[in-house]
Amino acid sequence: MKWTLEDVKKHLPSIINATSQEPQLIYTQDELVAAIVDPELLKEFLNWRQKTTKTSLAQVLKELQQLCTEENYTLEIPARSDRNNLFTEDWDESSL
Repeated sequence: MKWTLEDVKKHLPSIINATSQEPQLIYTQDELVAAIVDPELLKEFLNWRQKTTKTSLAQVLKELQQLCTEENYTLEIPARSDRNNLFTEDWDESSL
């Protein structure tokens, strides 16, 4: 049901009771400004949103860093060595 802000001020208890059947939408000058919903519906929505929220790569790396710190884990990085780079070598025309 659509309510104006003035109506809400006058009928708040009955509006809250009506949320058990459907969300109560509050408008000012034809613009939706608020909604009063049943608490169970809100809980369902929050659970759904938490499940569908994707974790960013930055968050995953931060969690990984925290785990490594807690476990006192260090990554062994082998020394670098230069390799031949075929793109920088001189080629003679016969090898092509």
